[in-house]
Amino acid sequence: MSADRPDDVDPALARARAAARRRGTPATAKTRQRGRRQQRLAADDRQLSGPGPDDRDPQLVGSVVRAVADERGWDSDLKAGSVSGRWSDLVGPEVAEHCRPERLTGGELIVVAESTAWATQLRLLAPRIVTTLTEHLGPGVVERILVHGPSGPTWKKGRWRVAGRGPRDTYG
Repeated sequence: MSADRPDDVDPALARARAAARRRGTPATAKTRQRGRRQQRLAADDRQLSGPGPDDRDPQLVGSVVRAVADERGWDSDLKAGSVSGRWSDLVGPEVAEHCRPERLTGGELIVVAESTAWATQLRLLAPRIVTTLTEHLGPGVVERILVHGPSGPTWKKGRWRVAGRGPRDTYG
């Protein structure tokens, strides 16, 4: 094969060009430029964001999470979860030091106090705490507070036990 004459084409190159034509791949630089120009024109036709805010602009994570929570109906669950996370801020550091929220179901918050004296104090403060929680979390999240005092020790070990008097000489 002679490289001097342009008419001599390598058979492998000829097969590659024929395969490219069958696939519709542009074979020359001119057709490639035409394809790029059409792509640029198509890209210019799409709608651009512009200087004002747009849905496609980057969003803060908090606003995206809030939107997803509202969309899926998780708003009340998130507020209920924030009770335990913000307990010290909601009831004050002194009260939070002596009690903790245990469970919130159906608008009823169960609070466990560290002593019976604090349980009594929390029962007296319950209406005021409900008002504070309603102000911070919204209506309907916490409607009632049940206060439990500390529990005594248990002698129940394992799954099986026999009913009876038990050791009543100390805690009875």
